[in-house]
Amino acid sequence: MTNLARFAFPTAIHFGVGAAAGVGAHLAERRCRRPLVVTDRQLAALPVAQGFVRGLRDAGLDVAVFDGVHGNPTASQADAGGAAYRAHRADCVVGFGGGAALDVAKIVGVLGTAGGPAIEYAWDHPGVRAIPDDPPWFVAVPTTAGTGSEVGRSAVISEDDTHVKRIVFSPRILARAVFADPALTRDLPASVTAATGMDALTHNVESYLSPEYHPLCDGVAVEGVRIAARALPIAVRDGADLVARGDMLMASMMGAIAFQKDLGAVHSCAHALSTVADLHHGLANGVMIDHVMRFNLPAATAKLAELAHVARVPGADVGSVEARAAAFVDWLAKLKATVGIPATLSALRGPRPVTRADLPRLVEVAVKDLCHRTNPRPCTAADFEALFAAAL
Repeated sequence: MTNLARFAFPTAIHFGVGAAAGVGAHLAERRCRRPLVVTDRQLAALPVAQGFVRGLRDAGLDVAVFDGVHGNPTASQADAGGAAYRAHRADCVVGFGGGAALDVAKIVGVLGTAGGPAIEYAWDHPGVRAIPDDPPWFVAVPTTAGTGSEVGRSAVISEDDTHVKRIVFSPRILARAVFADPALTRDLPASVTAATGMDALTHNVESYLSPEYHPLCDGVAVEGVRIAARALPIAVRDGADLVARGDMLMASMMGAIAFQKDLGAVHSCAHALSTVADLHHGLANGVMIDHVMRFNLPAATAKLAELAHVARVPGADVGSVEARAAAFVDWLAKLKATVGIPATLSALRGPRPVTRADLPRLVEVAVKDLCHRTNPRPCTAADFEALFAAAL
């Protein structure tokens, strides 16, 4: 993990240990002189973020930092970022952080130049605003390996009052360049590594199971599962293992690329849990994935059996296709235990406990969520109620 690799798919990606050191020169080459670094509140206080900003200043750039992102990102956080862009008279944006910071960073330049509240750029807003043809230059530097937001063309922000997630979607908000440096993820706590890693794995699994036709994404997703299945336990156990860290960073990007094929009911459940209980998205995916995959067994038997082979599940190459598929679901449950993801919602230690009293609201939000429309098995309100009840 000492050599830097450069490739495009379609975003230009600089990958490898030390890649982040190239951001300053990259911006200077494009005559960007006044970057606004968008990051989250906790990360901004850490040496890894301070060292990154210092490197930009050493490259001769006039840098300002917006660290107003925290928790599940909200529309007001994005609006504040747009105001910070204008106040600094910025000419580009650098997103530095996990999925929340990167999602906000994607639209800060748009808000800072085209104006308007962030929520009006959501695709389903009744008066949706168009993303400008040429928004300010945007560079993404991920510090977690989970959402893959750095290579995604959507930004997820929540309404401040209802906490309902809204999606700003456009190829125009894609990062112009990604600097994916495994060393930036080295100091992540094991719990964060596990939760974000399960997010990456879920993206790859659900994308592969989606019934939509996209063989290119299928290939990416299958390889993403293979990489994550091997690397995630190692990255959780030994955070200093840069090979495993790099593999998870790659699996994360692969999942985000693959899910242009769409996702499934795991994500609808996770979005409901984030809305109702403010649960971390990756953690919510991690808790729900095996419960939903067991529900999916009758409709995705062959694909789940193939994933058992890809993940090198013991016994995955013998027995009936049904047995191999079930072995993959059992493996997911064991993986959760290995990396420290709770088996049930009642075992969570989140902002507040999830209880049976939450079921009606969880079901309501999950049914309205779009992701389950491409679940391999149709998921009704009654099905969601059963899934949440089983997961409790």
